[in-house]
Amino acid sequence: MKKFKVKFYPDNKICEVEQGTTILASAISCGVYINSSCGGEGVCGRCKVILLKGNVISQPSGRITLEERAKNYYLACQTTVQSDLEVQIPPESRIDLEKLSKEELDLRLKGLYTKSEELSFSPSAKREKLFQHSPLATKIYLELPPPTLEDKISDLERLYRAIRKIQSVQIMQTGLANIRRLGGLLRSSEWKVTVTLGKRGGTTEIVLIEPGDTSQYNFGLAFDIGTTTISGQLINLRTKEILGTKIEHNMQAAFGPDVITRIIYAQEPDGLEKLHHAVIDVMNEIIQDLTQENGIDLNNVTCVLCAGNTTMIHLLLRVDPTYIRRQPYVPTANFVPTIRAAEAGIKINPRGLLSCVPGVSSYLGGDLTAGVLSCGIDAEKELCLLIDIGTNGEIVLGNKDFLIGCAASAGPAFEGSGVAYGMRAAKGAIQKVNIEPDDYTVKFSTILDARPRGICGSGYIDLIAEMLDKKIIDKSGKIQETKNKRLRKGEFGWEFVVAFKEETDIDRDIVITEIDIDNLKRAKAAIYAGASILVEHMNFNFWDIKKIFIAGGFGNYLDIDNAIKIGLLPDIERRKITFVGNSSLAGARSILLSYEAMEKAEEIARKITYFELSVDNKYMDEYMAALFFPHTDLNRFPSMKR
Repeated sequence: MKKFKVKFYPDNKICEVEQGTTILASAISCGVYINSSCGGEGVCGRCKVILLKGNVISQPSGRITLEERAKNYYLACQTTVQSDLEVQIPPESRIDLEKLSKEELDLRLKGLYTKSEELSFSPSAKREKLFQHSPLATKIYLELPPPTLEDKISDLERLYRAIRKIQSVQIMQTGLANIRRLGGLLRSSEWKVTVTLGKRGGTTEIVLIEPGDTSQYNFGLAFDIGTTTISGQLINLRTKEILGTKIEHNMQAAFGPDVITRIIYAQEPDGLEKLHHAVIDVMNEIIQDLTQENGIDLNNVTCVLCAGNTTMIHLLLRVDPTYIRRQPYVPTANFVPTIRAAEAGIKINPRGLLSCVPGVSSYLGGDLTAGVLSCGIDAEKELCLLIDIGTNGEIVLGNKDFLIGCAASAGPAFEGSGVAYGMRAAKGAIQKVNIEPDDYTVKFSTILDARPRGICGSGYIDLIAEMLDKKIIDKSGKIQETKNKRLRKGEFGWEFVVAFKEETDIDRDIVITEIDIDNLKRAKAAIYAGASILVEHMNFNFWDIKKIFIAGGFGNYLDIDNAIKIGLLPDIERRKITFVGNSSLAGARSILLSYEAMEKAEEIARKITYFELSVDNKYMDEYMAALFFPHTDLNRFPSMKR
């Protein structure tokens, strides 16, 4: 098979690929990241590139306009390499997976907490204080009495005996490597050693034995492995102090924007391996950055605790996720035993531990378990609802007596995919929108006040609410034909110009089309209908709920009134709704610091009953009824009637 060189601009990166390789696959091999919401199926039209030089074979696509064809635009996923190529990636087709700037990092760190509360007063912090401090890995300094003729028990039994004088441990074990070096180590250290104890199920393991007193140097990391970003916190396991937080892009975005496209990619040759490394490489980078910034030796990092959806945990552990999306939708494991971090490729102490928060089902993962734990829903007397607004729209209803959860297939529209100018909450994203009633002048604000490059989830919610208010769209989402420069007929139907070309950073108008509105409408309908059916299934209504916790990437930038106005959230008293930011990371931190919290998380995961929406005949009716703004039944939205 012939091989050809492909050069990508503006990155100036070159790779050599076999003839017939798609430009999209070539870019991935080159470390260049092109948007591909459909995972290379050719239906999203987001991977447009400009061919500067060379020969290709391309499948015809209705996603390329006549004007774009004239400028040599191609879909990267549908175009194969037939000679040496030079390819330009336009700004709108790029996935920005560069390291976050300090400003973006600060912005995202704020998203870990609630809008009006400091970390120490957040629901997760209050819950964390209730758990006994007993980290996943604990260091104990021991001064052992040397053996005598009267006390001739073995070195290992002597060690066990000393540990049991300090801690009540029923089952204890250690590995052969520790046993082999134990005799010499005890004697060379004059019987003064520090042991690291790890919890592995019902067993306490001696993970590490070190000479002298190193008990004050014990650190761990809590991770939230999200579909879009990976967040990590370095924790002093002795003092419980958070030493630093890092948030980076999940590099798996190069292989698809959601779990389904990544599961499909995992079935490609070396696909699972690539997806696995995309996660651990980011995690290892976060670990290295945090430890170096705090002057910490990696050997003193003894454990890692991860929360993530079921697919993300499978990919982290290099477990085939294929059957998650095949009927009857069964994961390989929901409860994963604690393992050596090195087995997953995580670079901490070679004998350090890795533990994952238990999940519930294929589409209710450990991130939701951690969220329930951090919000304390399982301990509440009153009825509570947790909605994690993301691709799956994970929802849990309950209190101390019961927990029931479902996953609504909302799609990634609120996360920037499936909409023409959607993007994540990053620099240049339009996040707030106001429309003047007279001439439809649009006033918007962007993240970091940069020139606009697209629209993020909170921006779309504001935009649709404003378009409803100003009667630019009707309740079905159809654009009303009015003479105005912002309203026009585009290639895919009517569209509304949010920002004109001269205002943007992408050299073209930023618009919202009727197709975009329809996708957003379907996403909000799925989440609302899922919550509504779950509540109805338990013979309650929304007014019975005393607390609603909203989790998700854009929670702190969400305008609650606008979210209700479009029918994303139920129309209840606003004081009942609390933003909890990244509840998954908060729960993971609690579990890292307390084995009692881990046991509680396992109890929660077993306690949550998974409710499959697709088997409820009422769900589709409710979903169809919610395909209006805010809903076909305005009695459910009394504030909108007024």
